[in-house]
Amino acid sequence: MARESAAGRKQRAARIIAILKRTYPDARCALDHGTPLELLVSTILSAQCTDELVNKVTPGLFAKYPSAKDYAGAAQDQLEKDIARIGLFRNKAKNIRATAAALVERHGGEVPRTMDELVELPGVARKTANVVLGNAYGLNEGIVADTHVQRIAQRLRLTTYPDNYADRIEKDLTAVVDRREWTLFGHLLIFHGRRCCTARGPDCAGCAIRELCPSAGKPDSAPARKKAQALKKARKRSAKEAG
Repeated sequence: MARESAAGRKQRAARIIAILKRTYPDARCALDHGTPLELLVSTILSAQCTDELVNKVTPGLFAKYPSAKDYAGAAQDQLEKDIARIGLFRNKAKNIRATAAALVERHGGEVPRTMDELVELPGVARKTANVVLGNAYGLNEGIVADTHVQRIAQRLRLTTYPDNYADRIEKDLTAVVDRREWTLFGHLLIFHGRRCCTARGPDCAGCAIRELCPSAGKPDSAPARKKAQALKKARKRSAKEAG
């Protein structure tokens, strides 16, 4: 396959988005929330946990802790009990309390509207900040590069970076996607990753964007590349040890 130009990737990305919009008209943030604080807390809780479980826990949590001051003043052991159904609940309770305290001390209890201020909060990385900015405030400051987005971006050849390079993958994507679409683009890929292009194996035959996907029906999909990269590293280690 000939090397694709930057302009070509932009055109293909625009066509992909247009098709996915028709395919998933309901694409949106899957975390139920009514305020920026609720979304921030939900996003912290969602790390290595399903959105469905988070949505089951948060109604009672939001009713009990309606403000940042309430979270900041909560006892650690009590907040742990309130979110005990969530994975890594002890560390998440610690982060929520620390983040809430920072909101009270630095921002008058309000969730800030800038990337720089958000990523300074305990337990808040760029992915969480992108979720909050895009969905609570309608600010397209980046693209949420979660596992679904990373996987599909790799399969679509919209990035050359492997897993665990979320920031670089995000940079590749923001270079080819219209800024006005950044937040929605993340939702579209997440929906597509859950319903069609799954981690276990993509449904290429039933894929609405298969004609625009260089990996469609081929063995060199993201999982295969990941295995190849791991094998290459193992061979290098063996050669180094042998030498």
